[in-house]
Amino acid sequence: MDGAAARAILKAGFLECVAAPRFTSEGARLLKVKKNLRLVEMPLIPPYRASDYQIKPVSGGLLVQESDRFRKGPAVWKRAAGPKPTAARQRDLLFAWTVARFVRSNAIVVVKGEQAVGIGGGQTSRVDAVRIALKQAGKKARGAVLASDGFFPKPDGPAAAVRAGIRAIVQPGGSVQDPAVVAVARRAGITMLLTGERHFQH
Repeated sequence: MDGAAARAILKAGFLECVAAPRFTSEGARLLKVKKNLRLVEMPLIPPYRASDYQIKPVSGGLLVQESDRFRKGPAVWKRAAGPKPTAARQRDLLFAWTVARFVRSNAIVVVKGEQAVGIGGGQTSRVDAVRIALKQAGKKARGAVLASDGFFPKPDGPAAAVRAGIRAIVQPGGSVQDPAVVAVARRAGITMLLTGERHFQH
């Protein structure tokens, strides 16, 4: 946090706290003019970057987990069933998968025309999350795509999606029930893509 950065931040108006890996003497001096502004120096610990891990308090300790850094994209997704998605449908699938990253797990996102039309999140049952998202989507579910932040433990979620008219599903895969889950998509003639990574925000 040097002088130039401090001046730019001061233009923002109301400030309570500024955190940076390091403050120059000029940067700190300029910021200290603000009454009750807290300056927090948070050095990065090599070889890790700040975004590599998430730390959350739990009873009796801390939970340390890798951050969801969205490493992969459609170029490496595996098509497990159905036809190759059109360019427009691929955009919808990528958008649905991106939105699922920010929804509390179990997360299901229904997208049509690059618009989220149904979201089911924070459920203990993945099929319940599917039902909530499909209910929100209503008639817009027909011809839409669906993303699941984690694998489908059973075929019931994809089966409900097929009945609602969903035409493509993107999900991580990796369940012991994958063959039965993929079979639902194959029988319905819809596309199912496997990302090989999950979002799973808790």
